[in-house]
Order: sequence, then structure tokens, then C-alpha cells
Amino acid sequence: MTRITVAKKTKSKLKKPKRFQVLLLNDDYTEMDFVVEVLRRFFAKSKEQANAIMLKVHLDGEGVSGVYSHDVAQTKVQQVIDFARQNEQPLMCIIRQLDDS
Repeated sequence: MTRITVAKKTKSKLKKPKRFQVLLLNDDYTEMDFVVEVLRRFFAKSKEQANAIMLKVHLDGEGVSGVYSHDVAQTKVQQVIDFARQNEQPLMCIIRQLDDS
């Protein structure tokens, strides 16, 4: 007699990776042109997109420059802060986790 073994398929639910916003914060010293340059250089924004985000930062105190995985977001933040300090600008950049809902 031959035995037949049937493997059960189990569906494992994969969770979507958490997403993080990279935000630029307003200050009273960083030049607007510098913010536009940062957005174009590190976030591949067009001139129009960069200007719109820069104005949002200026008017609302913060602006989203992109949404990434945690590792990429942290890298972007460090790149922006390093570039700002090299250019003697106090620009701050942070990450904020998006809600899972």
C-alpha cells in the first residue's frame, strides 16, 4: 500500500513595510534657495515641486519631501543634515512614521 502525503498550504500574511515621511523643518536662517537645492539634489524634485515644498515649509513650519522605508528615510535625513552643515545652514530634517491605517 502506497502512502500519499498531502502538504497543506498555509498562507502567511506579509505585512507591508512601515513607511516614513521625511520632513524639512522651517527656521529663520536657512535660505529658501538652499531648501530648493536640497529638494532637487536629494529628493529628485523638479524646480516647481521643490518651490512648492519650500513654500509649504516656510508657511506651515514643515514640508514632506518624500515617503520611504525606514532605512532610506534615515539615510536621506543624514544626507540633508550633513549637506546643510557643510554649507553652514541650520536646516533640520526629520522622519515621521505614517499611520498603518
